[in-house]
Amino acid sequence: MSNTKLHVSDEHRHDHAHDHDHAHDDACGCGHTHSRQLDNHALVSARGLAFSRHGRTILSGIDLDVRPGEIVTLIGPNGAGKTTLVKLVLGIESPDSGTVLMPPSTRIGYVPQRFDVQRAIPMTVAHFLALGQNAAPGAITAALKDVGAERTANQQLSQLSGGETQRVLIARALLRNPNLLVLDEPARGVDYVGEADLYDLIGRIRDERKLGVLLISHDLHVVMAKSDRVICLNGHVCCSGQPETVAQHAEYARLFGPQAASALGVYLHHHDHAHDLSGAPKPMRAGDQDNRGR
Repeated sequence: MSNTKLHVSDEHRHDHAHDHDHAHDDACGCGHTHSRQLDNHALVSARGLAFSRHGRTILSGIDLDVRPGEIVTLIGPNGAGKTTLVKLVLGIESPDSGTVLMPPSTRIGYVPQRFDVQRAIPMTVAHFLALGQNAAPGAITAALKDVGAERTANQQLSQLSGGETQRVLIARALLRNPNLLVLDEPARGVDYVGEADLYDLIGRIRDERKLGVLLISHDLHVVMAKSDRVICLNGHVCCSGQPETVAQHAEYARLFGPQAASALGVYLHHHDHAHDLSGAPKPMRAGDQDNRGR
């Protein structure tokens, strides 16, 4: 383990009784973790992550794996702990308990949730991409072409649209030649049509580069149809599984158009528990069975 990045709580340091078989069965639970080994084949693997701040539990019992070539999407309401989980994975924050394993071969490209441009500071896109990257002009041109934003190279960063800015930020992440791309709400500030195009771009980058993607969406219902797995968070893992395509749903086709709808999906799941007003899990009442998890 000397060449790995590892966070371990003493109280959670223990041997696992059985191996992880790499299956992706749908799961639904109330934050209870299963005694599974860390996945040594994953770009990042986490078990039993817990995190609190100012006496408030933000996350508890979180398991996560992202493997090469797959897209894992985190969804959940505001305050569900999605960004906090990403910070734990990236080592920006340390968990109160649990383990994060990241092999030294993992190279991360990160697009943060917020990126505020100072309009008073003149800076072209090409100059911005060159900052701290030690990248050749040819590499910058190639990265912008990869994301469909080559025409922005000489434009002022502050004058880009929301969609153009997100593409430039993805290009900057790609300059690191990552095999794990982490995107925190990449469609923030982008309209519906631009959102569909952006998600389609991310899918294409994954396909071409065979990299893993950890994607955060603020929307509980609309996720990228090409996601391999979806994890629904609300302080704990409510459920996880494969997203359902929404291309055949008339209301989504009406909202986004047939082409855009084919790039989006709805994740349908069932809870075996409900939530109280604070978001904490509680047993499902008999009368709630017909409306659970929709």
